[in-house]
Amino acid sequence: MTLQQTPPTPLLRDRIDPQRWADVVRVPVSSPLRTAVARAVITRALSRLPLRVMMGGRVLGRGGPLLQVHDPEAFTARLASDGLIGFGESYQAGEWDAPDLPGTLTVMAEQLTTLVPASLQRLRWLWELRQPDGANTEAASHANIRAHYDLSNELFRLFLDDSLTYSSAVFEQLPACWHQLEEAQHAKIDRLLDLARVGPGSRVLEIGTGWGELCIRAARRGATVLSLTLSEEQHDLAVARVRAARLEDAVEIRLQDYRRLDPVRDGRFDAVVSVEMIEAVGVEYWPTYFQTVDTMLAPGGKVALQAITMPHDRLLATRRTYTWIHKYIFPGGMLPSNEAIDQATREHTTLRVARSEGYGQHYAETLRLWRERFTAHGAEVAELGFDEAFRRMWTLYLAYSEAGFRSGYLDVRQILLTRRAEA
Repeated sequence: MTLQQTPPTPLLRDRIDPQRWADVVRVPVSSPLRTAVARAVITRALSRLPLRVMMGGRVLGRGGPLLQVHDPEAFTARLASDGLIGFGESYQAGEWDAPDLPGTLTVMAEQLTTLVPASLQRLRWLWELRQPDGANTEAASHANIRAHYDLSNELFRLFLDDSLTYSSAVFEQLPACWHQLEEAQHAKIDRLLDLARVGPGSRVLEIGTGWGELCIRAARRGATVLSLTLSEEQHDLAVARVRAARLEDAVEIRLQDYRRLDPVRDGRFDAVVSVEMIEAVGVEYWPTYFQTVDTMLAPGGKVALQAITMPHDRLLATRRTYTWIHKYIFPGGMLPSNEAIDQATREHTTLRVARSEGYGQHYAETLRLWRERFTAHGAEVAELGFDEAFRRMWTLYLAYSEAGFRSGYLDVRQILLTRRAEA
């Protein structure tokens, strides 16, 4: 079927800052052969999906959420040159849109392993970019965290609830409403503190402070807390929130890498709690991370983690791949699998997984609420100095993440680790 389709003029890429968004503005040029192969693969893949794709005067797909490609040549060129990085940059450039963005991306996520023929997947090493060496050294980790979390506390305030908790909530029931989010975030935190048996007199180590809600709730249970962060913006606001709660005698928040912990100087802890921080550690440092946790844990202590996980076969296939998420959202990040966590703890520590529960659909709902709130506050985001390319980037990031959980490709788990002799 053909359809007359006139691309909007001008596209977003024609009016955004070419210095700030050089690779979004620039449309790559590939060889004629590579472009022809890419066009054939893209057309074949889109034609098989339960989507309705308007592209180049044609309608592709088997019906479903709408994906409208405004500039098919640029869209194809970006995918031919840069794969999924190009797919994301094409959205930032305004070259394609989807009225139901998470719905469209969920369809793609559900078909992720079959979109590209197996014969071409085996050749992915020819064009896929690789993560740079040293992406998670101490110096690089500081830069990685600053790139995301030090954007602006006010930006995060616009779409997070009043607890300023930037991780999956756990709701009483699904689907969820905005007014339930803060309570669901507290429920998530309380589940983790219960898992680690945090109570009066507990010494708690938190790796990854966020904006301080977990250490505040732990201190209100009568615990003393040492919390570590690499984000200056988060550190300053978390310290202010602890002070406002009059808990500064119970909570210490440090700007410090977890690798700098010292059991002689810092003592050992009855509980170690870490919420969605392992994703920023990097594959090569997972053993170091768990060894540090093991070293800092007192006899009889418990470790409670909240971790986003991916299938182990996809981890093995993509662990060195440099993605759009790395380039624009979370530099140096890598999601573990359940098997990777089990392997790292078994091979490098005395810790063992004693319990693991998944809440993937709860994260999908959390992300939906954040995305809707972010979109509703677009004018305020712009007033903070974030341009349209940034706003589209973050909208895509939130929708892309939501789709990962809705499709079941991603999960989020609360994991209890204990020493093998104490399990």
